[in-house]
Amino acid sequence: MQQATSDNRRIAKNTLMLYMRMFLVMGVSLFTSREILRILGVEDFGIYNVVAGIVVLFSFINAAMTASTQRFLNFELGRGNTDEARKIFAASLNIYISIVIVFIILAETVGLWFLNKYINIPPGRMSAANWVYQATIVATALSFVRTPYNAAIIAYERMSFYAYTSTVEVILKLVIIYILSVFTDKLIGYGWLLSAITLIMLIIYVAFCRKAFIICRGHTFEYDQRRYLSLISFSGWSLFGSLANVGASQGVNILLNIFLGVAVNAAIGVANQVNAAVYSFVSNFQTAFAPQIVKTYASGLKETFLQLLNNTARYSFLLLFVISYPIFMECEYILSLWLVDVPALAPTFTRLILLANMFDALSGPLWCAVQATGKIKVYQLIVSVLFISTLPLCYVALRAGLTASMVFGIKVLISAAIYVFRFLYVRQQLNVSLRHFITTVMSRIALIVAVSAGVGVAINWYNPNDVICIALYVFSATVLSVIIGLNQYERKQIIVLAANKLHIKKNF
Repeated sequence: MQQATSDNRRIAKNTLMLYMRMFLVMGVSLFTSREILRILGVEDFGIYNVVAGIVVLFSFINAAMTASTQRFLNFELGRGNTDEARKIFAASLNIYISIVIVFIILAETVGLWFLNKYINIPPGRMSAANWVYQATIVATALSFVRTPYNAAIIAYERMSFYAYTSTVEVILKLVIIYILSVFTDKLIGYGWLLSAITLIMLIIYVAFCRKAFIICRGHTFEYDQRRYLSLISFSGWSLFGSLANVGASQGVNILLNIFLGVAVNAAIGVANQVNAAVYSFVSNFQTAFAPQIVKTYASGLKETFLQLLNNTARYSFLLLFVISYPIFMECEYILSLWLVDVPALAPTFTRLILLANMFDALSGPLWCAVQATGKIKVYQLIVSVLFISTLPLCYVALRAGLTASMVFGIKVLISAAIYVFRFLYVRQQLNVSLRHFITTVMSRIALIVAVSAGVGVAINWYNPNDVICIALYVFSATVLSVIIGLNQYERKQIIVLAANKLHIKKNF
């Protein structure tokens, strides 16, 4: 119990460091996105999103290795084996260099052919689309090389570094807005300026990691067959899930482009920008928890491990709900405040993505738990089938003449099905108590959602102006999350933390 309390305090400290700057980062990101949409226009913004989506299709190789590198580094550091962790890092960096080569070959052959033959690009913009495609390849390749350094930062739980670099990155993206004015073709300029930012961030990551972490120094090409096979074998099964996940998300965007054109991609791009800003809070929160989940499992602390698992799921949902609820209820008004020109389907896509994210937030810690066990073969096969089933279902729906909104609805249903499977799998593998999970997590979540629905009906009936509505939604979501979502001990800790921040001395 003391170990769990200590872990939670350390995680809370790491998470707080992230959130101290995440609000600034989110605000600047949303402003930048709005200005980019205004400068590029709906058509070019849609082109960028669909072209970048083709490149992302080939990033499944990187996503698979990311899970492998993160798991093995966390596991070895959890056992206190620094020397093996250093060798794992060196091996993963060598593998990533190979991945970059394979990625470039695939992108410059299959990807380039697909872009020019099948993607629905407006007349006269194919040349610009190809230039953006090349810029995106460069940016993606650089981000691949950064991944093992990113894994080291997470393994050592240096979350403050994330806060600082996130701030630097959004400021650089803000500068792009003003530099774009010198480019004749702003779409091409935007693509290559993003590549330049990726290069700058890679340099910062490498410099910091080599200075701060011993495992990142003295990179060698020493070959140990057992170590390489372990990394590749683990990532081999992760490859199925990564390919299916990326294929489902980007494949649906491409299908919508082929059937409905770049205007729909612009709406998807706006919804994804909102999603990135909102979900960044949850992803950073889970990033702070992930190393502890793996390390406690590696250390054999089962009770602490299961407590972290349940708490991460519950906290993740509550955090996402407080942010998403007002956006979901007042989506049209919020987007109209944010954007000069709101693409037609953007509010609908945003709401559906927020719904899917609720299941993803609950699924995050379950995936960490599966990684910790290393038993991912059956898990990845079934999850992959569920993910990839999105594509044929969406294709059939579009061929049958169903709307783009219904296609996104299919994605929400698939996300729900994947969450159910993940929980059942983790329950079987780790003997997670279903009753305990229902009473500590799901019952609280269900009650919050039910009461919030009633609150939403009441606010709509009262029908105040939009600003007051948003304030009421934020207030009600926060109060419900604290009263229903947290237990007595957690509420007390929040009061103590708030009192300390306000320099209030009081006995609780």
